[in-house]
Amino acid sequence: MTDFEVIVAGGGVAGLTAGLHAARAGRSTLVLGGNAPGGLLLSIEKIEGVPGFPEGVPGYDFCPMLQEHAEEAGAQVRMQEVAALEPTDDGWRLTTDDGDLHAPAVVLATGARLKQLGVLGEEAFQGRGVSHCASCDAPLLRDRVVGVVGGGDSALQEALTLAEAASNVIVLHRGERLDAQATYRRRAEEHPKITVRYRTVVEEILGDDKVGGLRARDLATDTAEELELSGVFVYVGLQPNTEVLQDRLELDEDQRVATDAANRTELPGLLAAGILRRGSLGQAAISAGDGANAAKAAHRYLQTGDWAHDALAAATGGPHA
Repeated sequence: MTDFEVIVAGGGVAGLTAGLHAARAGRSTLVLGGNAPGGLLLSIEKIEGVPGFPEGVPGYDFCPMLQEHAEEAGAQVRMQEVAALEPTDDGWRLTTDDGDLHAPAVVLATGARLKQLGVLGEEAFQGRGVSHCASCDAPLLRDRVVGVVGGGDSALQEALTLAEAASNVIVLHRGERLDAQATYRRRAEEHPKITVRYRTVVEEILGDDKVGGLRARDLATDTAEELELSGVFVYVGLQPNTEVLQDRLELDEDQRVATDAANRTELPGLLAAGILRRGSLGQAAISAGDGANAAKAAHRYLQTGDWAHDALAAATGGPHA
């Protein structure tokens, strides 16, 4: 069993920032980055709203920058997944595909995965027209009509990326208004290649050996229509990766975990940062702040051994505030 003072489970913005700040505090720190550093942001063509990048920054540039910064501060980064998490007498044991690891403080920043529509054809055409990466597949769909399902930030970001290549992008959203930030709504609604269809749900993705279209239902009129499309990009929300907590902590209906203002869960030594934390908006800048906050709380815990009764916990009402 290998010992570290702080282990960060997750290599996205929250995880790498937590690793950076834990290492800067002088703690021996390991970041388990999963399959690749950056998580879902790695495939985003332009991350906006991050301080220092007024024009935005590609995820495939930003995420390696974060990893390099964390490593320069002294954190180790390994591409390993956490399969299980168990309390021990002096901390936590994390089971990975390369053996067990131990630390008195663990920051969970395992991120999320994209939710599925759950309709016929979605799984069958995955990689053959059904996609979750506009920057990857937009060049293959040049001058074609494509669909984007969803109405949040990710959906409109990807629609704007697709519009640079496609002849037309049809956004299908079940709500009466888009849920994304005002800047994305405005740009999408004003873009000549983007059409938004409100109160519309996808019932089936159609095609032979690849996507040829989809069947959509207008909720206002309860009528179905088939649309010819060469690609379908699905962004209908995020599913937090909190499976390792299923038997450890109570999760809310969105499968997120409660923390206090210092990102501590109710279990000593266990912190959470990023989209898996209840109340998180999931934006890059907010996730980075979460990671820094969690790392500093872990450092204080290792200094004092006190989990729930310091001044901060008293001021915020404890771990569930």
